Amino acid sequence: MEVTIVGAGLVGCLLACYLARRGHHVTLYERRPDPRERGPDRGRSINLAISQRGIDALRRLGLDGKALHAALPMAGRMMHAPGGALSFQPYSADRSQAINSIGRAALNRELLEAATAQPGVEVRFGCRLTGLDERTGRLRFESGEEAEAGVVIGADGAYSAVRARLQQLPGVSFSQEYLDYGYKELSIPARNGAYVLDPGALHIWPRGRSMMIALPNPDRSFTCTLFWPHSTLDSLDTPQRIRAYFAEHYRDAFGLMPDLIPDFQGNPIGHLVTMRCAPWHARIGDVAVGLIGDAAHAIVPFYGQGANCGFEDCVELDRCLDEAGDDFPRALELFERRKSDTDVIARLALDNFVEMRDKVGSRLFLAGKRLEHALERALPGYVSRYELVSFSTTPYSQVERRVARQRGIVVAAAGAALAALAFAARRGRGLVRTPEAD
Repeated sequence: MEVTIVGAGLVGCLLACYLARRGHHVTLYERRPDPRERGPDRGRSINLAISQRGIDALRRLGLDGKALHAALPMAGRMMHAPGGALSFQPYSADRSQAINSIGRAALNRELLEAATAQPGVEVRFGCRLTGLDERTGRLRFESGEEAEAGVVIGADGAYSAVRARLQQLPGVSFSQEYLDYGYKELSIPARNGAYVLDPGALHIWPRGRSMMIALPNPDRSFTCTLFWPHSTLDSLDTPQRIRAYFAEHYRDAFGLMPDLIPDFQGNPIGHLVTMRCAPWHARIGDVAVGLIGDAAHAIVPFYGQGANCGFEDCVELDRCLDEAGDDFPRALELFERRKSDTDVIARLALDNFVEMRDKVGSRLFLAGKRLEHALERALPGYVSRYELVSFSTTPYSQVERRVARQRGIVVAAAGAALAALAFAARRGRGLVRTPEAD
């Protein structure tokens, strides 16, 4: 089968590998130049946190070792208080679990190499999609090039040109929800060839309505990302205001950022958006069109699941092709069942933003985390929501149900224990008659 994938980013390249393994001929069209011949765009190399779902998708193709060879494990969050005090919050009770920091550009290059090494995979760069006729499968590109395909899959990100065409069809719904926040990338370089922060943690500076995070890189630098209200970003319009703000709110990081002013003034501001679409596919005549990854379900990055979720999409679509006997229209229809999971992770990602910026530094939150880890050690089978999301492949929608069941069991057990204590106390005061007393 001839399959066209629009978008040669992380998900498009991995999907090409999965489809090539099934014997399909795949053509990838990418609007950008070949990223292997140029560096990432300034301020757009945001690090990814690859965890179990992404690793599982890579491992099924034998790509986990090569794709993640430069990844750095982070076993927990390192919280930076306004005064500079540090506190470490492990992701798991036994500190054995870690998420992996890796640059998006580096991972994209590895997956692009893997895709082009597959027989039957062709990549065409500099091809921005400008038109798609879903009746004939004809694609038109800004360069003037045209192509035809019986199967078209949009893996072209949150602002997908393929989805834009599907949105014009009757019965296709679409919504987008922007946060009143932007993100901007900064950097903390190595000093004397060494890390200046602990490379085994994801660093967070929670500041109420805003935060900064930092993830380690193999060159011993850190990629920092600000998540601030647009009003704050806009207000720092001079070097003096930038320096004063960072000196007040990020005291321990301020002295580690020699390029703060040019980075802040020169790097672009990104937008944080959740996008939902339904359905993700259309079939008209012999042409099947589908969406995958951010093109179908863009989410905000606050659970570290954007790339992981997109990679898991590839696994699920591969599973649907098995069920459908490689009938793409039927497989894309089956793939729609994944929407219940992506709706859940979209909501969890928004909830986690509030947790990361507002709660992680509070004593009540820390006490809750200690209790949760104690329950993990004491109760066989008890697993926190974070661990189920990041360190398992349990479907996102099932995670919610399991966490609710676990909490119900704990509440019932606590109630029974309190009742037993109350009974024992009453008995000790002689308020309860027992057979021995009669």
